[in-house]
Parts: sequence; structure tokens; C-alpha cells
Amino acid sequence: MKLSLGVGPMGPPGGNMIIEHAKFAESLGYDTIWTSEIYGSDCFTPLAWIGANTERINLGTSIMQISARSPASATMHAVTLDYLSNGRMKLGIGVSGPQVVEGWYGQPYPKPLARTREWISIFRDIVSREGPVSFDGKHYQLPLDGGTGLGKPLKLILHPVREEIPLYLGAEGPKNVALGAELCDGWIPMFLSPYRMDMLYGESLKHKRSDFDICAPVTVIVTDDIQSGIDSVKQNVGFYVGGMGAKSFNVHKDHISRMGFEDEANHVQELFMNGRRDEAMAAVPNELCDEISLIGPKERIRERLAAWRESAVTTINVSTGNRDTLAFMAEELL
Repeated sequence: MKLSLGVGPMGPPGGNMIIEHAKFAESLGYDTIWTSEIYGSDCFTPLAWIGANTERINLGTSIMQISARSPASATMHAVTLDYLSNGRMKLGIGVSGPQVVEGWYGQPYPKPLARTREWISIFRDIVSREGPVSFDGKHYQLPLDGGTGLGKPLKLILHPVREEIPLYLGAEGPKNVALGAELCDGWIPMFLSPYRMDMLYGESLKHKRSDFDICAPVTVIVTDDIQSGIDSVKQNVGFYVGGMGAKSFNVHKDHISRMGFEDEANHVQELFMNGRRDEAMAAVPNELCDEISLIGPKERIRERLAAWRESAVTTINVSTGNRDTLAFMAEELL
């Protein structure tokens, strides 16, 4: 099993914190550092900053929202960063939800599976440089259908350092996960429980190839106060279940419901949308937060790591700002 590091908020201006964190993870043998985007920092700029100050650790987006950039623009970002880092780029992509896609990017959300499939096809064609790229899809056209009529198929000028850039799909629903297993090199799940993984995704992952990388984000908190650690995880879960989506459509709430916590998820959303946020966070089930995280004294974490080792997960993406925790996980798994 490999280890990677997820970088969230960057801290004070200047970027020194993420560089120090990345260098330390690299020294321990961590495989990849992943950066995210919602509607704040973009995911590529921090990776360029990190890549310029490291030598070996891979650079991943977790996740790049496909509505934020055209397929060609995103591919140029990825190819350029891969070129500058001498082949260390991993492109994690996802569709996000209508709240962000339509509210922030001003793009249509419907048919996310079909849109993702088209996007991946264009990405692969551009990176391969087998010829000028043309594509006639329902969601993307190259050249554009309409406009001046003067557009023409073009070929990437930059010669990539690799024939393929690893592509990961961030997904929660079984159909999305199956799409990732079919077309991508890896999967970035969200709120994954190793105890319920086969039940939820056994069918979706049935035809994945042997080197398919399942990179699971896991909050790791070494503490004697287990409940305090669980409560901190509740803040993140409660925000997504209660606030990252509409009452009638929230992919994160649906995911938690499929895990067996439907009544609890509905209750969290109701409290959150009624402005009772503290109560919403408190209503997130302890059992859920404990399953998707590694919390407690070191001995308890060692015991609970067994479930992750026995699962189909191939990379644990550690979420922590604590160096001792990073070192502890490296000692246990690397």
C-alpha cells in the first residue's frame, strides 16, 4: 500500500507551509501530494509551487472540476506541469455538483456521466498527439459547431514527456465509479469505509485492471480523546451532507444514505438548511466518522489499519497537518 498526502487550506500567504509539508512527506517516501479546488484556490498553481521545490513526489489534483476549464485548456495545464516536473503529474478530475458547476462556473450540469466520458476522450486524444484533434459530441465539439466556421482541428505543439498522463476520477456514485474503472488509471473516493466497500462498489470495480489505483482520502488523528477526533471529522462530513447541494439533489447525502445512514443524512441536511449548523454537525453519526477515518491512540490506529489493508484500497491519502502523524503512518505502511 502506498501513502499520499492531501493538502487543503494553504495557511498564511507565501506558500512556505505547503512546501515544508511536501518536502517532509517526500523525505518519508510518500508517493503523491494532492491539492483540491472548490471555489477558492485552484488546484494547479499550488502543485507548480510544490513541484518547483521538490524532486520525486508526484503531483496530483484532487480534484480538478471539469466544468472549470475546457478539455483542451485542462490538458494543457496537465501536460505543462508534467513537462516541468519531469513526469510527476497525476490528473484527478470530477464533475462536482450543480451548486458549483452552474452557480460558480456558469456551465450546465445535466448528463455528468456522458460529459465526463467525452471529456476523457478528448484529453486522451490531445496527450497522444496522434494527429489534429476533432471531436463531435453532444457536450463538446472540436472545432466548435457554429461560431465563425473558421475553427480547425489542431495538434498539441508541446511534446509531452510521457505518452500518457495518469488520469483519476473523483466519484461517489456506483455508475461514476464504474466509469472510472473503465476509462481511468485510478479512483479518488470520498467518505470511503473499508468495512462497506464491497457492498457499495464490488460490482462497479469488478472489471478494473490489476494496476488500478484506489486512492482513499483518510483523516488521521493520533489522540487519546477519540470523541474529540470524531467530532472534528463530523465538521467536514456535516458540511458536505448538509450544505454542498440542494435539498432535492445532493450527491454527498445520497452517498452517505447508500452507506446505510439514510435517516441520519436526511436529519443532518434538515438541521443544516434550517440554520442549525452546530446541531447538524453533532447529528453526523459517530460510527460513520470512525469508519472513514483513523482516530485514536497509535495502537488503535494500528488495529484499524487491518481493514484498509484487506480492502481494495491501494493508496491511503493522509489528511493531517501534523508531522508526527505523517511519520507514524510512514512507519506503519512504508
